[in-house]
Amino acid sequence: MMGLAVLSALARISTRYRWIVVALWLMLLLGAVLGSRAFGGTFSNDLTLAGTDSQAAYDTLRQQFPELSGDGMQAIVHCTDAANPVTSAATRTAVEEAVAEVAALDGVAAARSPYDPPQPMVSEDGMTAMVTIQFTERAKDIPAQTLAAAQAAFAGVQETGAEVEFGGPASQAESGPSGSEVYGLLAAALVLLLVFGSLFAMLVTLASALMALGIGLASITMIASSVTIGTSGPIVAAMIGLGVGIDYALLIVTRHREGMAQGLAPNASIEVAMTTAGRSVLVAGATVIIAILSLYAIGIPFVSSLGLASAIVVSATMLAAVTLLPALLAIFGRSLDRVRVRKLRRTTPGTADAAGTSHSAPASGWRGWSGGIQRRRWVSALAAVLVLVILALPLLSLRLGTADGGSQAAETTQRKAYDLIVDGFGAGWSGPLLVTVDFGADSPPTENQAASLAVRAELAATDGISAVTPPRLSENGTTALFTVIPSSSPDDTATESLVHALRDTVLPAAAPNATAHVGGATATSIDLADTLLAQIGWFILIVVMLAFIVLLIEFRAPFIAAMAVIMNLFAVGAAYGPVVAVFQWGWWPAGLLGVAPGPVESFVPVMLFAVLFGLSTDYTVFLLSRVKEELVRTGNPDRAVRDGLAATARVILAAASVMVVVFGSFILNDQRTVTMFGFGLAVAVAVYALVVMLVLVPALLAIAGRAAWGRTSGPEFRPEPSPDREGVLVTS
Repeated sequence: MMGLAVLSALARISTRYRWIVVALWLMLLLGAVLGSRAFGGTFSNDLTLAGTDSQAAYDTLRQQFPELSGDGMQAIVHCTDAANPVTSAATRTAVEEAVAEVAALDGVAAARSPYDPPQPMVSEDGMTAMVTIQFTERAKDIPAQTLAAAQAAFAGVQETGAEVEFGGPASQAESGPSGSEVYGLLAAALVLLLVFGSLFAMLVTLASALMALGIGLASITMIASSVTIGTSGPIVAAMIGLGVGIDYALLIVTRHREGMAQGLAPNASIEVAMTTAGRSVLVAGATVIIAILSLYAIGIPFVSSLGLASAIVVSATMLAAVTLLPALLAIFGRSLDRVRVRKLRRTTPGTADAAGTSHSAPASGWRGWSGGIQRRRWVSALAAVLVLVILALPLLSLRLGTADGGSQAAETTQRKAYDLIVDGFGAGWSGPLLVTVDFGADSPPTENQAASLAVRAELAATDGISAVTPPRLSENGTTALFTVIPSSSPDDTATESLVHALRDTVLPAAAPNATAHVGGATATSIDLADTLLAQIGWFILIVVMLAFIVLLIEFRAPFIAAMAVIMNLFAVGAAYGPVVAVFQWGWWPAGLLGVAPGPVESFVPVMLFAVLFGLSTDYTVFLLSRVKEELVRTGNPDRAVRDGLAATARVILAAASVMVVVFGSFILNDQRTVTMFGFGLAVAVAVYALVVMLVLVPALLAIAGRAAWGRTSGPEFRPEPSPDREGVLVTS
């Protein structure tokens, strides 16, 4: 972590060469944007799970059935006019022409007509037909033009009056920002305007955060050319980067304006702000990055890449906070508060210490609040813990999985395709399982054919299976491939039980001398949930230990570091509970958000844990750093808590408000995963600021007293006199 001398020198350089620093940042932004356009990659979902049964099935497909190892897409043709069903001559001709056109495309391994044997895919009422398209590549590698051409081939079908919708893994197009982020940004600007009461202070804060965000997102796009990053990666990174970028700038600008209000020259005030709030920002940001990068311990590239994307953006915001922001503040100088939207309040400051840090007498309202918490310390602590526990209770019924097409936004083609499949064929057809059975190189093909028919019979007789396709043998005759259709939907618990039963009992009994695997998108989702559940304990332990070490180095007080990580654990639990209640149970406001009940996305809990554990540390570090400053100055732990909380409460609430409105704006995104992230982060930050920071922390510090700070509260820290001075303007 940067020392005070380094931060001080960095502040002096940034203020002295302010225009050069701003010019360098603009050049960096321009270079990053141009680089992303020239060398940028695309974002796609690639659930490669080494060591899992579904991955083994895919590896078998790639070796024995290379033409089928890519991902598939379903084109669902639906007619609403009973006089013109999908079996009518005009519709059938148009569908078969579309199938032939798709089959001829480069990158398409096969396209099967719904009217052909051995298994016609036309619903009983004759109103819906399913065309299955198999690509040669996985979804992430299918060229966009190939996918577009395959979908465009069905334009003739639509001209007959039929509806055509597309589902399946290959239909999941790359998603970007939905536009709702603009509302979050506008709301954040309004919050900052109300907090600062100054137009220029608000603009400086937003400029620093947005420039860092632009560079971070452009960098992610460039990295995506060599690293697979999921479609939700840039959106989640933008959500986190925008929130922390504005928050970090807010903390530093607030401390700078406080110093100027107490008589310091602008450049001197910037230097003090950098060595106090700036240091807190670096500690908090480092904790966020450590927590997010700990996702690599999970061992799943898809999850790790989401963490990498977020860490890149957070790193950019930290760099901007300690270089670009001081330069912008120096440019405005004493004119920072020239354009005001409200009158600035007055307060009575205390003295300035040897480092030039001024200590104002905080607002009496927050001192009274803190004093009340200290007088009722045990009751306050127990009440806060009770609230956190109640919020976390739904976590006990957490079910991980991957929501199927039924959880997509109602207006998307994937959701419409899912609904048509369920109505016309049954829920299981939206997520078929692929079963591979390898009989061994020494087994004669004729015997393998008979054995594969016996396996099919066993599969068809298994509870929970509605259909099994005839076996397809590989060219060498050693491996059989079956498409198994469950009776239940892909995200149903019954489907999960079926997959485990096939692996554990059905297939070993049906083919005792063969090697069988269950794969497909549905099985991969189940394996993802199982893998994450198996690894999440170690992951949490790693994050907690690393965060504890960082906080211990910063505060040199074991109790403070332990208290911070334990409170963070409570806060994460309090975020998980509402996520389960809304997205899994379907409680209010699920309908308002437009989400259907389903499992919690498998990787969301680990991502939420990493991000929330880091973000919650932000406020802890900011508050406790200020309390430590007051403790060093006064030597009185109770007074230090009152003064520290009173000096930072308004800022913490303002920062939390910014976070909540930014994260809340992403709830309007049409990706269920992003909506879940935004909701969980917004709830967690609100709870952490209101319950943990304003109640639990002062209560626990009051209970622990001097012992909480170890040597920091020793006799070498003597109280300083605080003579009264004339009132000056402050806005914190």
